[in-house]
Amino acid sequence: MKMIATKPTLVLTNYFGNLFILCFCLLFSQSALAADYNFKFHHFLGANSNWQTQILEPWVNRVEQNSNGQVSIEIFPSMTLGGRPPELVQQARDGVVDIIWTVNGYTPGMFPRSEVFELPTIFTNDPVSVNLAMYDLFETELKADYTGLEVLFLSVHAGNAIHMRDSTVRSPSDLIGKKIRTPSRTGAWSIEALGGIPVAMPVPALPQSLQKGVVDGAFVPWEIIPALQLQHQTKFQIEGYNQERIGSLMFQTSMNKAKWDSLPEDIQRAFTDASGPEWGVVIGQKLLQAEKEGITIAIEAGNTHSVLSKEETQRFTDILSSVVDRWIDNVAAKNIDGEALVTKARKAIASHLNDS
Repeated sequence: MKMIATKPTLVLTNYFGNLFILCFCLLFSQSALAADYNFKFHHFLGANSNWQTQILEPWVNRVEQNSNGQVSIEIFPSMTLGGRPPELVQQARDGVVDIIWTVNGYTPGMFPRSEVFELPTIFTNDPVSVNLAMYDLFETELKADYTGLEVLFLSVHAGNAIHMRDSTVRSPSDLIGKKIRTPSRTGAWSIEALGGIPVAMPVPALPQSLQKGVVDGAFVPWEIIPALQLQHQTKFQIEGYNQERIGSLMFQTSMNKAKWDSLPEDIQRAFTDASGPEWGVVIGQKLLQAEKEGITIAIEAGNTHSVLSKEETQRFTDILSSVVDRWIDNVAAKNIDGEALVTKARKAIASHLNDS
């Protein structure tokens, strides 16, 4: 029997035929526009943290734009690809992930030269000048720390301020016997010099540790307050005269070295052009702005923000100078001239103090 297509049948046939063509074209266009180079970017903070929204995501956008769509970077926050924060460096070295953002201090002693920029009395209150100083000294002084990695950029936060659960701090004696969270060995040495008891832990564990009394306080900047809701776990925020802090903490954004070496020059340039000294300035400025926002949240929650006098701050500085000496002695065992590196770091930082 001869089949005659009715009008509705023809309409449906045309509809599904056109739909098939449309889907095919969409798939083809997406395939044509797909990035040629894809990267997994792993880190330990939450997706809503200042570091991700204000620094890592804008940097990713810069790289992708520089590559004209050839690069695609997917961010995996909160250790969603597995492991613990101290394992991030090894994940990158082993090629488990392509790019990491992490705290150098989570692997104590692994990056000894770079620690100079974390030390109290060397870092005081200006992340911009320190970020630029690290660019200045990276090739000649710091690069040897990063075997198996291609460092895309280094940065420091705005400095270790003091957060306390139940009591304020006006002098070093107020910290005697107090359990203070720190992520790095340089921070631990500072706490010990001041008579406190250092407790090492990644920052995501801090709120619960404060709530349960595992620690009495913490060395962290103001910018982390909203991400961790620290205004509800602490009552006192303390910093030195002229916003002086007790050293800082270094972060690295690095790629697996073999992955980097496999990239053509134009793709490498997409990364390096997005990661130069001007980016270090942007990071420092963003963090200083985040400091203002963080301390405002704590004050509005009813916390006490104390700024030490010049004389009170000097009492801390006098004690903390011993931490620099301790670091110099420690790195000497690795054939590093710490005293010379301290001098170079101070000089490089001073040369950028007006660049903020």
